[in-house]
Amino acid sequence: MSSRIENQALPDADPLNPAPIHLDHELSRENVDALGDSASAGKPLFNSMFTLALLVGMSVPESTHGTTVANLGFSEVLFPRPVYPGDTLRAETEVLDRRESRSRPTQGIVTFRHVAYNQRGEVVCTATRQALMKRRP
Repeated sequence: MSSRIENQALPDADPLNPAPIHLDHELSRENVDALGDSASAGKPLFNSMFTLALLVGMSVPESTHGTTVANLGFSEVLFPRPVYPGDTLRAETEVLDRRESRSRPTQGIVTFRHVAYNQRGEVVCTATRQALMKRRP
């Protein structure tokens, strides 16, 4: 199973993270060369933890809505390209593995691979997630 969600536009700022790299346009212009990313045009970076949460959240309606019991953990979380306010993201999710739970006969453990792309088709976030899921009756 895989799912694909299109076009989630990002807000201009993250009020929950006051770090200058997320809010200060002047600092961001200074960092353009350091990041080697001409697409930024000196914009502050979007918070990477919010990017990860958005990636997983975008996958829920198409893949796990109403069936997730608990998230068990994440591995291999990468942010290969920066994300900026105003970017538009799309997400793809693939099931890598699934197995029955040894201790919960009505549930199973599923391993997902989530990938987020920006409007230029560049990968901006990847994550592998394990979740405890309801099994079909």
